[in-house]
Amino acid sequence: MSPRSSSLRGGAGTADQVAVRRHNLAVVLEHLRLHGSRSRARVAAETGLNKATVSSLVSELLGRGLVTEGAVERGGVGRPGLVIDLDGSTYAAIGAEVNIDYLSVIVSNLRGDVVAEQRVPFDTAASDPRDALQRLAGLVRDALATAGPAAPVGLTVAVPGIVESATGRLVKAVNLGWRDTPVVDLLVELLGGPGYPVVLDNEANLAALAEIEARGGAAGRDLLLLTGGVGVGGGIVADGHLLRGARGFAGEIGHLQVDRDGLDCGCGRRGCWETVAGLGALLRRAADEGDPVRDPNVDLLGRLAEVRRRAEAGDQRTLAAIDATATWLVSGAASLVNVFNPDVVVLGGYFAVLSRWYVPRLQQGLAEQVHAPDAGGCRVEVSTLGFAAAMRGAAHQAALAVLEDPVALPFLDATDESTGVPT
Repeated sequence: MSPRSSSLRGGAGTADQVAVRRHNLAVVLEHLRLHGSRSRARVAAETGLNKATVSSLVSELLGRGLVTEGAVERGGVGRPGLVIDLDGSTYAAIGAEVNIDYLSVIVSNLRGDVVAEQRVPFDTAASDPRDALQRLAGLVRDALATAGPAAPVGLTVAVPGIVESATGRLVKAVNLGWRDTPVVDLLVELLGGPGYPVVLDNEANLAALAEIEARGGAAGRDLLLLTGGVGVGGGIVADGHLLRGARGFAGEIGHLQVDRDGLDCGCGRRGCWETVAGLGALLRRAADEGDPVRDPNVDLLGRLAEVRRRAEAGDQRTLAAIDATATWLVSGAASLVNVFNPDVVVLGGYFAVLSRWYVPRLQQGLAEQVHAPDAGGCRVEVSTLGFAAAMRGAAHQAALAVLEDPVALPFLDATDESTGVPT
């Protein structure tokens, strides 16, 4: 073997070792995130890594400020050891959402705990994109100030439309009226060039990620999330993976045509699903123009609380409006269940707020309209995240960039980077 080939082989071996260590660091972090505090010995036993490796990995994670060391673990086998846990104070992830009638931001730590939240009613569709993003940038700054000294590791922005995540460009959001909008470039400018990455993604996809994260092992590997907003959004999880499509544009279920003779849709077509099952359709049926529940300058949660109050009081117009949208919700959802055969359909957004009326109708409708026996085994559940689902998914995605690649963060103190051990 020539000296050159020997050198190349040694270089490849070193690269392989670095990749393996990076992978193992992520394994330990993911284990702590999913299962909580553990001693080194317990982490080793549960992950299959040897104790010496885990000890070295934990030393590096401590040096990078990603884990903390606490009390002695009790009740374990063998000699008691100090427990380690994800550090909730050193780093933070930011999730933001631009929607039709509100802007919102949350900051969470790497354990997923929300440490700050900002939300304001905002008539985004009537505003210039730059003005809306200027307001959003202000909310991000306010939320970070409230969250304390934790260093942000990333910001993910959720929007209701077709996005190119690679370029940070919003291709089209018909309900916002935005087209070819460089959302990431504008936000980076308005935030003054933050030292953390800014990423753009579709709101329904991020909400679906949040549902999986919140449900853990109970989520099932095939999930369909239906979010009721001004439009109808969808996130599809197939075999445990978010279905994004060839170019990341999958999930635009609100623009399935369900009524050829229906209303014109903002997308330029007629009779799209969201024109008959979206929040706009519900409110048009439930109240006249000028009614506070149709005022985009009034907080959405307050407007929906009023709709629910009227329904609970037996207001016939409100109940008829809910019934009409439920009919269309069932029609579209049954078609999607026939195509994807999910374990569970999760109702989010305004469908969740009014779930008392929508869940029974959907359960009955799926039983009647899905071709497979027993609705193909599909059950109906309600999101527990409400309108925060997209933001929670956005913050989780921002955190994953670090949790899946811990070496992206620097050592906080003088440390031997080849071993991760403080010097």
